[in-house]
Amino acid sequence: MNTRGFRSQLKDSIPVAELSSQAGAYGVQDTLRKGFTSVKNELLPSHPLELSEKNFQLSQDQMNFSTLRNIQGIHAPLKLQMEFRATKQIQRLPFLQSSNIALDTLRGNDESIGFEDILNDPHKVKLWESHMSWLNTNWVCC
Repeated sequence: MNTRGFRSQLKDSIPVAELSSQAGAYGVQDTLRKGFTSVKNELLPSHPLELSEKNFQLSQDQMNFSTLRNIQGIHAPLKLQMEFRATKQIQRLPFLQSSNIALDTLRGNDESIGFEDILNDPHKVKLWESHMSWLNTNWVCC
């Protein structure tokens, strides 16, 4: 096979610069300036409702804040946002999963049963049970 002909076929097919939109001067991604690449970030939603479901709580909060602002004034949504931030800062020990009951109560979700309430992952329970047994054996009280 003629190597000169093979090179010309490769050269004429697709330019290297068009293969990657994040390619630098030498055709390699510039990680220092643009960060690490992730296939997950480049994927499009697989279903039309996926993006809507992902942003449901955010859009619901924005709608509630605008309604509160129209009815009670600017102070009501600001106070509620401060309470949201305060309840998000409450944390448990790193190996314990938090139920965020205070945040659910502020949002009004404490009386509704959702997907995560019924079909929660049972394997997570086994993970923290082992940590709790370690905590019970090594915990020194006052």
